Amino acid sequence: MVNKFSTSIQGYKKEEVNDFVKEVTKEYESMLQKLKNSCEVIESLRSELKHYKDIEATLNRAILVAEESTSNIKKAAYDESKVIVEDAKRNATKLINNALTKADRIESEAEALRRKVSVYKKRFRELVEDQLDELEQFDDRI
Repeated sequence: MVNKFSTSIQGYKKEEVNDFVKEVTKEYESMLQKLKNSCEVIESLRSELKHYKDIEATLNRAILVAEESTSNIKKAAYDESKVIVEDAKRNATKLINNALTKADRIESEAEALRRKVSVYKKRFRELVEDQLDELEQFDDRI
């Protein structure tokens, strides 16, 4: 803001200089107020930035805790699955052994029944033959 003042006998005109000083003072006060407002905005933004950095740090910690928890859960699930598989294998082995034992027992029983049937058939045949002999001897006696 360049200003040329009129001159008079006593120098520059006082009124023009005073008006200029008032104008400069107003402009200075306005700029000072803008600077103060800017400083307040900057301080507010710094405060918000700190708040968001705190939130970011908290979220980062939460993410790390969540990742650690996830890892622990996965490990626990894996360990539990191994135990379940081992139990299933043991149970399967027991079932197979029981089934084989039962099959052997049934086979032995079947073999014993076959022998009993064979003995029964042999005895029955002998009995029938004895009865036939008796019949024939009965006919001969009459």
